[in-house]
Amino acid sequence: MTITIPFNRPCLLSNEQAYILQAIANGHASGDGSFTKKCHAFLEQTFGVPKALLTTNCTHALEMAALLLDLRAGDEVIFPSFTFVSTVNAFVLRGVRPIFADVRSDTLNLDERQLERLITPRTRALVPVHYAGVGCEMEAILALAAHHNLAVVEDNAHGLFGKYRGRYLGTFGALATQSFHETKNFTCGEGGALLINDPQYAERAEIIREKGTNRSRFFRGQVDKYTWVDVGSSYLPSDLLAAFLYAQFEVHERIQGIRRRIWETYAAHLSNWAAENGVQLPHVPEHCEQAYHMFYLLMPSLEARQAFIAHLKAHGILAVFHYLPLHLSEMGLKFGGKPGDCPVTERISDQLVRLPFFNDLDEALQGRVIEAVLTFKVDRT
Repeated sequence: MTITIPFNRPCLLSNEQAYILQAIANGHASGDGSFTKKCHAFLEQTFGVPKALLTTNCTHALEMAALLLDLRAGDEVIFPSFTFVSTVNAFVLRGVRPIFADVRSDTLNLDERQLERLITPRTRALVPVHYAGVGCEMEAILALAAHHNLAVVEDNAHGLFGKYRGRYLGTFGALATQSFHETKNFTCGEGGALLINDPQYAERAEIIREKGTNRSRFFRGQVDKYTWVDVGSSYLPSDLLAAFLYAQFEVHERIQGIRRRIWETYAAHLSNWAAENGVQLPHVPEHCEQAYHMFYLLMPSLEARQAFIAHLKAHGILAVFHYLPLHLSEMGLKFGGKPGDCPVTERISDQLVRLPFFNDLDEALQGRVIEAVLTFKVDRT
């Protein structure tokens, strides 16, 4: 059957088109134009971070974090195995050996209780990922990092506007990364940001982002010419993308309200069905305020998950699974991963399915998804 309800689709919610035209009229469509500066100011003021820098994507923000930490060949960094490959690959590019940790069975976040045994004299950093925009247990992670003198880099691709114990996600680690990919709450198609919570990294971050030059200081009049002073690359997004993104930032409360309505509607209508069919719904601890990034189901088995996806597809609805265990990937095995290292990750990777979730998913379309879900029964024979 033809898919009539996609898993995701981009949409216009504000002045996206008008601002792109304005960026062109401004005569500065490349990086660090007026809309880029507006996005920087929004992120810095809203989240209280000393410095925010837009990047071409979240992957590049992670690469910048690895460069800023001066990670070298042989250094170790601990990651959850249940994450997108960019989280790890950005550090492996610097010669880092990834150490894979399992996730919690409730929030699917990095299991802070397993970190201590994974730390060695070579460990340099911890990279928690706030899965589905629900905060990791940052108190325990930060305490452990401080005890062992480790840097913390938050992968907050899912979590803009989420909170842990009243504090915004992305403001705990020395560095944090954001994603504005088209599947995220706020998007410009492809984009990201590096949030710099430790000011000691701010000036060098500008240099790394500007191909290793002190060009930003030149434009502020701090030097009379700019030159190559450090390693770096071109991590600046076009101001056209920043214009699209800023239009969405301007209506962030509306967007978050829409996504909260979608998430809560799924939860309210599917809770009884889930209990009857042995399906686990997302868990949000009381001390966390989620970002309403996605709504997932944990089916009882791989077979049930595949049957469920096929059932929705037959109704014209696209539902998708998520990450495969990185420690069991071709690259992960080369770094020493083996079956059984992360049992929760290995189990939930087979069970998880995500329902359609996008900013113009209206009540009628969502109602069709819910109706189709409710007609599926898990075969327990």
